[in-house]
Amino acid sequence: MDFDGEHKIEATRAEVWRALNDPVVLAGCIPGCEKLEQTGTTTYAATVAVRVGSLAARFSGHLTLEDVVEAEAYTLKGQGQGGVAGFVGGSARVSLADDGGGTLLRWKAVGQIGGRLASVGGRLLHGVASKSAAEFFSRLNDRLGSKPDCI
Repeated sequence: MDFDGEHKIEATRAEVWRALNDPVVLAGCIPGCEKLEQTGTTTYAATVAVRVGSLAARFSGHLTLEDVVEAEAYTLKGQGQGGVAGFVGGSARVSLADDGGGTLLRWKAVGQIGGRLASVGGRLLHGVASKSAAEFFSRLNDRLGSKPDCI
């Protein structure tokens, strides 16, 4: 599955970069996040509860930041296990650019799923992923004190 998007955030690039690298802020923005703990300079452990249709699962896994360009971009790679629900994995490239007094955040993600989760159906999974991304950016904008502006 591939996903991408752009979001205008009414905060400086430095403020957005700090928020995207703060585990406390991220944990409060990620829908269903129960734990996000920094385990190394660029590594994190996470637990996220998700519901896709009638399937509910708790995924535990690891995240790694790669190809970091300070205040401009990074690639987030992750994998998680959800017991009988299956597994998830993927990566997302996140980049920031100045946009007037705000910041334009662009992202492109690729994900893989397996197990019972894969049997749910691509259309439903895409809808849940899109809704989760919209909720994440809404929460991030709220944290940074502005209204979301999705492009």
